Amino acid sequence: MNVLLVQSDPQLASLWAGHLAEEGVSAAMARGQREAVRLLQTQGFAAVVLDLDLEEGCALAVADLIAYRWPSLPILFVTGRAMFADGSIFAVNANARAYLQRDVAPSDLTTLVMYFGGYWA
Repeated sequence: MNVLLVQSDPQLASLWAGHLAEEGVSAAMARGQREAVRLLQTQGFAAVVLDLDLEEGCALAVADLIAYRWPSLPILFVTGRAMFADGSIFAVNANARAYLQRDVAPSDLTTLVMYFGGYWA
């Protein structure tokens, strides 16, 4: 199983990738919109973890591309702000499966990625 982590903080992305690797899940990492789009176009993914607060580019543009090109690809959104805290992200993007705070426990994120990515299917 391969997942895409779109996160501007390389230390946080590495932490998440390490926890995923412990469960046998490989992760590609992108720091911004451009890199995420390139990886999406060249690799197959079972799920995407997408930080809404990217330093480069727009996370919602990445999410829109995913919804258009890969309508069954689940997205787990993470953020450090209260944006979309009302759950409206699920109305904005049909691929949204979870909305999590950036400080989510890595083990919880790993479990959700594996569940929505179909690891146990």
